[in-house]
Amino acid sequence: MSNNSGTVTRADLAESVYREIGLSRSESAALVESLIGHISEALQKGDHVKLAGFGTFSLRDKKERMGRNPKTGEDVPITPRRVLVFKPSQVLKERVDSALSKK
Repeated sequence: MSNNSGTVTRADLAESVYREIGLSRSESAALVESLIGHISEALQKGDHVKLAGFGTFSLRDKKERMGRNPKTGEDVPITPRRVLVFKPSQVLKERVDSALSKK
């Protein structure tokens, strides 16, 4: 499914929808864009996005903490922030592990 760079793109996903479901190429691209848009909007509202058999996207608040500048070794404060987290489902983990162990 991926292109030669080892990265799956929106175009690759749309091509897969086109081949496997039979929508036109433009309908397939629109479907992929719509799905990505819905996921993005839900996350922007602060909602969790759970895709059964795939995983969960959620936001996590990180507190202020001390870090170190690797160049100077100086301690610097890292400001509090909100980060996007993806937790793969057990099904996805098993599928990936199984595929990697066959190589």
